[in-house]
Amino acid sequence: MKTISKLALVAAFATGASSMALTAPAFAKDKKADAAATVKLSPEVQKPGLAAQTALTAKDYATAQTAIDQVDAAAKTDYEKYIGAALRYQLESEKLVAAQTANPNAPINETTLATPLDALIANPATPAADRGRYAYRRGALAFNGKQYPIALQYFAKAKELGYSDPNLPLQIIKAKMDSGDVAGATADLDASITQMSASGQKAPEEYYRYAIAKSYAAKRKPETMAWLKKWITAYPSAKNWRDVLILSGIQKDALITLDEPQKVDIFRLMRATNSLADQTDYLQYADSVNRRGLPSEAQAVIKEGLASGKIPAANTMAKGLLADATKNIAADGPLSGLEKRAATAPNGKLAAGTADAYLGQNNYAKSVELYRLALTKGGVDADDVNLHLGIALARSGDKAGAATAFSAVKASPKADIAGLWTTWLGAPAA
Repeated sequence: MKTISKLALVAAFATGASSMALTAPAFAKDKKADAAATVKLSPEVQKPGLAAQTALTAKDYATAQTAIDQVDAAAKTDYEKYIGAALRYQLESEKLVAAQTANPNAPINETTLATPLDALIANPATPAADRGRYAYRRGALAFNGKQYPIALQYFAKAKELGYSDPNLPLQIIKAKMDSGDVAGATADLDASITQMSASGQKAPEEYYRYAIAKSYAAKRKPETMAWLKKWITAYPSAKNWRDVLILSGIQKDALITLDEPQKVDIFRLMRATNSLADQTDYLQYADSVNRRGLPSEAQAVIKEGLASGKIPAANTMAKGLLADATKNIAADGPLSGLEKRAATAPNGKLAAGTADAYLGQNNYAKSVELYRLALTKGGVDADDVNLHLGIALARSGDKAGAATAFSAVKASPKADIAGLWTTWLGAPAA
């Protein structure tokens, strides 16, 4: 989300006052006034006003300055003061554009626009249709000067006056954000995205990234997580999924503090979303599950990494992990014996452990059966079992059943992991 550049502001904010017909000014005092009624300029204002216009057309700014000073000195009525302010605003705008065109790298001082803008906004003779535009421009001037509270006042005034520039909502959001009101800014941005969606438009991806970056920098972890979920639902690419999951639970200072077994469930979601990016991801994942007694899952992950080319064939660690996992699979033997023992065990711990092993083999039907047995027998961490039950159901394609299992996970951080899996259930395919 970019701010409006200073040069663009100056150019866009030119009033076009040279088009005002000072020789025959017309100004209706109110709606009931006769259409032929005119507001007369005194000769003391009309003469220097015409001189100012002529000088501005010729880009003779010194002469225009003198003439506008004379207009201001002679102005008595609101309308005459309006003419003076409009001419001065045009003068200062054109001078800024000329200076910036002559030397684009030179610093620009827009503060000269503030006085005529304030006069135009306050003057009751300023046409109603223009006051909102002037208020917006005054707000943008304050914004560029990092005077964010002042900018917000003028932006609010512009909105109140019916100004409808498409940049106005974004400028309000940016001003709120830069003034430190992260909550207010992101709430406005969320409303803007909702409004766009309702009208059939898709909000730019940069909106989500902006809200995520600002919320994370402000250490607003729940809000950051909420924005991550909105972003990945709107833009579910493999790369974005990896960014979401790394920020959520893998990197240092992640949003969720996870132990190693819990990080495995994040890696499982990376695998489900095809977002394991390189050999580091594959090897860390495989090493974790192998050390947890899930060699079949380690073997499958290594083979997938090798097949995709993301793990180089000559990688020493991958070869060692694969050999170790293969040896452990042979030593463990078939799971059917554990399954029978789990059925007669006094609690559900063996059933849950065996279900984890079946999950690692991608045997989702067996893992679902044993996770449910574990919950029935009890004596297990229900959140852990429901999380893994949800993963097994999700990977088997039972989205409704998975959502029910994930909703049964109550305590953080496992509930946060379940929330990420639930987001995947509802997001479009990457």
